[in-house]
Amino acid sequence: MTRASKNLLEGTVTLLAGLALWLFAGDVEVPVVTLTKVGIVLMCVGGVQTAWGLTGAVHRSARGL
Repeated sequence: MTRASKNLLEGTVTLLAGLALWLFAGDVEVPVVTLTKVGIVLMCVGGVQTAWGLTGAVHRSARGL
């Protein structure tokens, strides 16, 4: 598994976990953080990591490797 495909997979999983928190954890009370805000942050991080993985895959295929 290449680094680009790992970033793509990890980013997708992180993005989906953040989406699940944002959609379904609105009623859960946690003393320190708001889970919907954590979900938004995870979606942002997952989106950046997915984009980084896609960029790496495109550059790798453009070089012909």
